[in-house]
Amino acid sequence: MTETTVGIGGGAESTDMVLNIGPQHPSTHGVLRLKLVLDGERIQQAEPVIGYMHRGAEKLFEARDYRQIVMLANRHDWLSAFSNELGVVMAVERMLGMEVPERAVWTRTLLAELNRVLNHLMFLGSYPLELGGITPVFHAFREREELQAVMEEISGGRMHYMFNRVGGLKEDLPLGWLGRVRHAVASVRSRMDVYDGLVLGNEIFRARTRNVGVLPAEAVHAYGVSGPIARASGVDFDLRRDEPYLAYGELQDTLKVVTRTEGDCLARFECLLEQTHNALDLADACLDRMAGLPPGPINQRLPKVLKAPEGHTYAWTENPLGVNGYYLVSKGEKTPYRLKLRSASYNNIQALAVLLPGTLVADMVAILGSLFFVVGDIDK
Repeated sequence: MTETTVGIGGGAESTDMVLNIGPQHPSTHGVLRLKLVLDGERIQQAEPVIGYMHRGAEKLFEARDYRQIVMLANRHDWLSAFSNELGVVMAVERMLGMEVPERAVWTRTLLAELNRVLNHLMFLGSYPLELGGITPVFHAFREREELQAVMEEISGGRMHYMFNRVGGLKEDLPLGWLGRVRHAVASVRSRMDVYDGLVLGNEIFRARTRNVGVLPAEAVHAYGVSGPIARASGVDFDLRRDEPYLAYGELQDTLKVVTRTEGDCLARFECLLEQTHNALDLADACLDRMAGLPPGPINQRLPKVLKAPEGHTYAWTENPLGVNGYYLVSKGEKTPYRLKLRSASYNNIQALAVLLPGTLVADMVAILGSLFFVVGDIDK
């Protein structure tokens, strides 16, 4: 008599499984890969694998002059193009010791806040979509279209505005444009309650996001996380208030730094939504101030060949997704010797290594989407 033991997979119970999410996945806003080690349905380890969209922008900066690098800086976070341009031109202006005309300062501040609203609306619509709610994204694109129309009118671009110049802005504002912006801002504000009622009031959305993906404040500091994600974990830091640039020093009464203490997916969404409301208020405050500004230039006259003096500087701005910084090194030439980009999403996405372990695979997309990142901003 012969006994035969047949294995039925019992040995696999103690075996970890490696699962690749990506490198092309619909909920990652670009080409990202997540390498997960699973024990059943629970994630044991998570490793974000980046670089699939790397274009070598920092190396290309060294081969372009100070007018041309605006185009390259414009593109890494394709939802925040105007804000990306700001850091570069501010760094060069600081090297040159250049004062920008007052009308340019206020117009830049207005456009930066409109760009912030455009960025946030995309995530306010796409995040519920990733959790199965299709309706909010239609509302988000309708509101975006109203603001895109005025941005396109002033710059000619819908995504890559190319409106900043060293010394100011490309050209003066079209006749009646400020009135059309005020109308667009009021129109968008009148329909923002859709996200309060339709999304935050949805019990399924709240169940999928409350107490899910809690990011402690210690991890925020350790990984250099910034923006709405850091503020949702109780880290009260915003460059517009703490180190004012452009006209933010005069807007402190209107500026509200939105924070939460829970640090979960729901808190991150609430921060984003409340920050969108505040950006609309800031846009209105800029419009009020610009209505009383005297006529004047909107840019400085520059030489045909622009050379920054020898030295180095660091210009950082509060981009919609977090802190965006440019470290500029000049050898006195018409091109940067070195231009290092510190992008918000690059630091923010590293927090996945501590956020995902211990959670279920079913919660992975909810956590991933709540980090509000753009993969071009990670890969540069």
